[in-house]
Amino acid sequence: MRVEPLLPDSAPLAPRHAHAELSDAFAHTLDNLAETLHAAEQSEDRFARGTGSLADSVYERARADVALSVATAAAQRSAQAVSSVLNLQL
Repeated sequence: MRVEPLLPDSAPLAPRHAHAELSDAFAHTLDNLAETLHAAEQSEDRFARGTGSLADSVYERARADVALSVATAAAQRSAQAVSSVLNLQL
């Protein structure tokens, strides 16, 4: 009779490339947010120098504010989800 060793149950690991894709998507999202904030700053600078319009400056700032609000809400939701998972009683 042969006795097989008991192995603990564990969640299957995701393929290595799945983590890389998620990391790349997150980095791409942060890059886009930074570009939006930078575009707003440039538009405001152009308006301050007298080479840009107020409408463009207000529009770019509004886009940046919305993008930042969405990113903040997503970060808060993610933190809440992690906190909920960590508080689970197993």
